[in-house]
Amino acid sequence: MKDRVLAMVELQKASMPAQDAEPLIQRALQDTAVQVRGMAVFSLGIKPISDSLPRLVHILESDSDYNIRAMAAGALGYLGDQRALEALRHAFLEETSWLVQFSAAVSLGNLKHLEATSILLIALESHQPLLQEAAIMALGEIGAVEHVERLLAFAASADWMMRKRLAEALGNLPCPQSQAALQYLCDDPSQPVAEAAALALKQLTELPELED
Repeated sequence: MKDRVLAMVELQKASMPAQDAEPLIQRALQDTAVQVRGMAVFSLGIKPISDSLPRLVHILESDSDYNIRAMAAGALGYLGDQRALEALRHAFLEETSWLVQFSAAVSLGNLKHLEATSILLIALESHQPLLQEAAIMALGEIGAVEHVERLLAFAASADWMMRKRLAEALGNLPCPQSQAALQYLCDDPSQPVAEAAALALKQLTELPELED
């Protein structure tokens, strides 16, 4: 199996043209090893072939292994096709695996579609911190400035990674509330949070909306 995994690693490198990758992906999708099959599924997003979208949606909706479904959800985000929105929305709402939900939330952010906002706001209320982190980052990717107040509640989180994710997201949400929150987070006792806030604040002040 090691050789097959290494082959998948080579396949995913940017230097390999998609047309050369297709026959390898097709073979690996039938592999008996979950790790190899999962890498092949993910490759459908980063090395798209003619039927990547329907294949990934089918895998997301029907595969019995949650690891494979999570790979399919993540690949749909890399694929960047807006038609994946409904499949990702359904995956987040109906999945029993938090890992699949996490991948779906991240991919909803990658699609940058405003219709994903309602799902991500639900994710903010999750009891699973990683889902909350994914939602924070995704709302930042989408540019959901109108919901910045919902995000600011996480500035008081005891989890430094949550505060770091918030700082990174606020760098994409140009408004006075984001600027004030980032100035506050620049003094965070956690160095990674403070550094992320300083970088996001610089990014924020360079956006056109805040130039006036």
